[in-house]
Amino acid sequence: MSRLFEELDYRETPIGPISLRRRYHLTLKVDVFEIILGDEHLMSNIFTVSEIALARLGLDKVRNLNTNTDEPWDIVVGGLGLGYTAGAVLEDRRVGSLLVVELLDAVADWHEAGLVPLDPPLSADRRCRIVRDDFFALAGSQQGFDEMQPGRQFDAILIDIDHTPDWLLDARSGHFYSKDGLRKLSRHLKRGGVMGLWSDVLPDAEFLGRLTEVFSEAWAEPVTFHNPLQDSTYTQTIYLARKHT
Repeated sequence: MSRLFEELDYRETPIGPISLRRRYHLTLKVDVFEIILGDEHLMSNIFTVSEIALARLGLDKVRNLNTNTDEPWDIVVGGLGLGYTAGAVLEDRRVGSLLVVELLDAVADWHEAGLVPLDPPLSADRRCRIVRDDFFALAGSQQGFDEMQPGRQFDAILIDIDHTPDWLLDARSGHFYSKDGLRKLSRHLKRGGVMGLWSDVLPDAEFLGRLTEVFSEAWAEPVTFHNPLQDSTYTQTIYLARKHT
């Protein structure tokens, strides 16, 4: 049996102290890995259904729109966390490249050091590159997400950073969720490209309305799952939108 509790790392960051913790759950008899930012719980390896759904729902839409099945897909994931969204993207062999944009060095370091439970690790796949930068700043820039290819466009951009469009980890990201911020993001999508966004709560009609004003189509996919830590069901949301073809 593992130690009942262990703090694997603790760092001060520009948006507050962050820690990676591992604790042994006596009832479930498993190690629970958690990321904590200040007093906020960001992620656990026990419930990753919606993080994985973000990747699969987004790639399903790319598949439905892509008429050239031989051309590999270029994907961006905003927010690294424990890596489950990125890992699910890499499960699809049609993905040719994946950029994962992560603001916090600590989180990227945990993956490099093998401290997170993701198996296989992202570093095992040559298609994946972690970009240590501010996703929201890159989304609003002309250069975009790949400094090696300024202006590069992508088949899908999948985002799991803030709790919701109005429950933010850092107030500086708020502009991204405006119509202007979403339009700037859309410049980095190929024609017909897909944007996906994870949210911790039920669909928000106001935000969905903003998406429909910017993209050719937009909708919300509720994702309901069982939370074994609380022995209850919980519903989160994946927003999806498609750029004009």
